[in-house]
Amino acid sequence: MALLLLVLAVIFMALFLHPYMVYPLSLRRFRPVPLHVAPSHALPGASLLFCAYNEERSLPAKLANLREVKSRYPWIEILAYSDCSSDATLALLLAEPDLLRVVPSHERTGKATGMRRMAAEAKGEILIFTDANVLLDPASVEPLLRYFSDPAVGGVAGSLHYVNEEASTTAKVGGVYWRLEEALKQRESRVGSIMGADGSIFATRRALYPEVPPHLLDDMTVSMSVIFAGQRLIHATDVIAYEKNATRSSDEFRRKRRIACRAFNTHRYLWPSIRRHFGAADLYKYVSHKLLRWLGLIPLLLAGGCAVAGLALAGLPWLAFALVAAAGAVLGLGRAGAPLLGGLYEIFLSIVATFMGVMDSLAGKTYQTWSPAKSRD
Repeated sequence: MALLLLVLAVIFMALFLHPYMVYPLSLRRFRPVPLHVAPSHALPGASLLFCAYNEERSLPAKLANLREVKSRYPWIEILAYSDCSSDATLALLLAEPDLLRVVPSHERTGKATGMRRMAAEAKGEILIFTDANVLLDPASVEPLLRYFSDPAVGGVAGSLHYVNEEASTTAKVGGVYWRLEEALKQRESRVGSIMGADGSIFATRRALYPEVPPHLLDDMTVSMSVIFAGQRLIHATDVIAYEKNATRSSDEFRRKRRIACRAFNTHRYLWPSIRRHFGAADLYKYVSHKLLRWLGLIPLLLAGGCAVAGLALAGLPWLAFALVAAAGAVLGLGRAGAPLLGGLYEIFLSIVATFMGVMDSLAGKTYQTWSPAKSRD
């Protein structure tokens, strides 16, 4: 029994580590899928869309960024949705009629509804989605649109860079995690499609925009629909956006829990389409990249529990106790801000927050609306 438990501990730990270690390496065994981008192809018409709720602190920089984009590409249409903001957000947007068109709301509806309303009014062949607190490198717009000269490409996800990693351990861990995520997306993109785009910066063909229920993640639903339509969703390192991360653990915990809940709700909604449209390769990528991460706390705890029980039954109770004590010390010292251990504590919090979001989803929660993290600014 002791040996069986120790073997199970190894299996569960391997399952926990698979999305972060084995899966990225396994993508090397996939056949590369080339892009066929036409450098001389005329750029398609485009509409840039973003939603805002109480973003008066972020909007001055955002509006200045949009003016620079518009000066380079005057034909780009810009639409903004104010989700019944209670601060000066709507007034700031309405003060720029030559720059953008405002789609106001008289009640809180959430981002998915706002994006759907703007997509219905947009005139561009390509819809560019971003967030109110994200700044887009103006030089990125041309390559972003150029990728659509490949008729097999239905969606393009840009590369997000966090600009305040030195502000706190929380921000630093978030930045490191995101760089790993970007590297993984690049590997997925080389061999076909990535498994969903982040809402900070991505674009799709307007003809592929689906119906998005208001309680779901619009970026995940819209971007995955590209793959369902038989087209590629790629990652572009030359399409760059910048954002500030939350610097307080409490803000980041709430954000990850909310996003995980909405992501798992979206997963449950999309799962029939995933089973219907995905081949074996894409299904492997989706389960490895998404599903195993959302449920990661389960194999992690099972690995620890089996290891402790196996050591105790093997006549090594002191080693089992030492393992539990070491785990407790790491978390305790990490919470207190000890060097290096603080990062491990933040990683563990992220895993817990994600799992709690999954449990929220299964309990029927939706998190349809959102509020900006105060520590982000």
